[in-house]
Amino acid sequence: MVQTKEKSRIAFNHQAATYDKDIKGQHARNLYPVLLEKLSSISYETFLDLGCGTGAVLQSILDKDSNKKAYGLDLSENMLQKAKDKLNDKANLILGDSDNLPFENDFFDVVYCNDSFHHYPSPQTVISEVCRVLKPGGTFIICDCWEPLLSRTIMNFFMKFSNEGDVKMYSEKEICSFLSPYFKNVVWEKINYTSYMAYGSKHE
Repeated sequence: MVQTKEKSRIAFNHQAATYDKDIKGQHARNLYPVLLEKLSSISYETFLDLGCGTGAVLQSILDKDSNKKAYGLDLSENMLQKAKDKLNDKANLILGDSDNLPFENDFFDVVYCNDSFHHYPSPQTVISEVCRVLKPGGTFIICDCWEPLLSRTIMNFFMKFSNEGDVKMYSEKEICSFLSPYFKNVVWEKINYTSYMAYGSKHE
């Protein structure tokens, strides 16, 4: 697990300088409009970007409403530095691990995770932590990569040899099974041929 996380940290440190414009960040950037549209339908004040990267989504949210209380967490020092350069102290940016969130219980109205869930070696632990830090009724949103069964099976096999910390792409059934014990009204939506969005509200 530590080795996988270290691979992710090293890979994203290398990618940080050009992530906002090159092919490495393209899939994440394609998800930004979908995620932002979903967020625009939710009433929230305090939120966490889990795996915030260069802070592009945080910036888009704060450009529209600078009064929101924004937090970002990432394991890559270089990604966080890019986010800090972009946001100028408008968000609380923290170097940390999604398995052990450094926040109090019932703290956030919204937590979202964009294009990083497939890097988590212990997805159930992450979801449990997200549930802990969300307020009752708070919303968790995942946007991530997806493939049909055959290609997903092949890609998951090769992910075992990934040098970038990729762990696994999940099916709709797997994601819903992760979320359902902690969240109500769980929804999984296919966004395009390579992406999905899933979300739910913490049990009150």
